[in-house]
Amino acid sequence: MQDYKRDTLCIHAGYKPENGQPRVAPIVQSTTYVYESSKEMGALFDLEQDGFFYTRLGNPTNDVVEKKIAALEGGVGALITSSGQAASLMSVLNICTAGDHLVSSSAIYGGTFNLFYKTMKEMGIETTFVSPTSTKEELMAAMRPNTKCVFAETLANPSLVIADLEVFAQAAHEHGVPLIVDNTFPTPITCRPFEFGADIVIHSTTKYMDGHAVQVGGVIVDSGNFNWDNGKFPMLTEPDESYHGVVYTKHFGKAAYIAKARTHLMRDLGAQAAPMNAFLLNLGLETLALRMERHCSNALAVAKFLESDPRVSWVNYPDLESSSQHALAKKYMPNGTCGVVSFGVKGGREAATKFMDSLEMASVVTHVADLRTCALHPASTTHRQMTDEQLQEAGVPADLIRLSVGIENPEDILNDIKQALEKATN
Repeated sequence: MQDYKRDTLCIHAGYKPENGQPRVAPIVQSTTYVYESSKEMGALFDLEQDGFFYTRLGNPTNDVVEKKIAALEGGVGALITSSGQAASLMSVLNICTAGDHLVSSSAIYGGTFNLFYKTMKEMGIETTFVSPTSTKEELMAAMRPNTKCVFAETLANPSLVIADLEVFAQAAHEHGVPLIVDNTFPTPITCRPFEFGADIVIHSTTKYMDGHAVQVGGVIVDSGNFNWDNGKFPMLTEPDESYHGVVYTKHFGKAAYIAKARTHLMRDLGAQAAPMNAFLLNLGLETLALRMERHCSNALAVAKFLESDPRVSWVNYPDLESSSQHALAKKYMPNGTCGVVSFGVKGGREAATKFMDSLEMASVVTHVADLRTCALHPASTTHRQMTDEQLQEAGVPADLIRLSVGIENPEDILNDIKQALEKATN
C-alpha cells in the first residue's frame, strides 16, 4: 500500500475488504468487544496481543482512518482524537511533564498559542515563542537544558507564514529533541513534513481532511524516526508503572511514541474520536487530493485578483510570485499551499467588517478549510484573547481578513468578492 501515490492512498489505504465484506469501511458503533476467555482479555490489557477491547483506546472504524492518515503522511502510526486542540495538547504532554520547556513558533493558531502560553504554563510546562523565520542560531539560543520539543506550523493559521522546517528540525535535533509540526493547512497532499526532518505531525482533521464541516477531530502521526533513547525521555525508555512496567521503546520499537500516546494519554484523558466522526472523516479523506487541487487553484486566482485591485491594501498568499514566502512555498509545497488567502481592505477594521457583511455566497463563520468559501476576522474572533503585541508576533494584524477559498466555480467566487469590495469601499 505504501507504494501507491497519495491520491490513491486517500481512497484505498487503511481498509481492504475481503470476500463478502462491505465495500465501504463500516461504522462499528460499539464501546466494547467480546472475547471467549479472560486470558485473551488479559493479554490485550498487557499489550501482549493486538485487538480491540474498549473504544477509548481503539475501534475498528477509527483504526481504518488512523492507518490511512499514517500512510498519507508516511508515518509508522497515528492516533485520531476528539479535536485538533486535543491533538496539540497530547502531542506535547506525551513527552513533557511539569518542569519541562518547549520552543514554539509564534505564528500558530490562536487556540494553540493560548494552550501553550496559559494552560500548559499552569501545568508547569513553559514555552518560549520564537519567530517562524528564526535562524538555526536563534532557535538554539531559545533552547534550555529542560527543553523537550520544538513546535511549528507548516503554514500558519491565519498569517500563512511558512516555517522553514529543515531549519527547525536541525535545531531541534542538535538539541536532542523532536520537532512537532502542525500540518493542517497544507495537508499531506501538498506537504509531508517528515520528508524535511519533522518527527511528529498533527492535524486538525476538522479542516481540509474532513472538508465538509461535519465532524470535529484531530490526529497525531508518528514518523518513527526519532531516537528516544538519548536520556531525555525516560517516560518512553523506562518502565511505565501505570501500565504493567512496559518500556515503550522496547515493546513498540519505532512506534513507541504513538503507542504511549494511546495507552497512557488516551487512557487517562479520554479525548477519543467517536466512530461516527471517524466514518465521516474517512469519506472526506477519499476526496482530499481532488479538493486540495481545486482549493489551491481557486485561491491563487483570488489572490492574483486581490493583488491587482486598488481597494485592497495588502495580500498574503505564498503562491504569489510577489510573496516573500514564495521560495519557501516552492521548496516545501511545490504543487500548491492551501486555499486560504489573507488580505486587508483599505479602510482598516471598519472596511473589513463591511466587506464580510456584504458577502453573499461566501459565509462569515468560525471555520476555515472546507469546500465552501468563507471569511473571518481573526483579531475579533479566533485570536481575540491575544494582546495587540501578541497579535503582531503571530502575524495577525487588526485588519486581516482570512478568506478560505472553497471549490465553487472560480468566477462565482470572484464575482462575490468584487461586489463585496464595491460595497465596502463606497
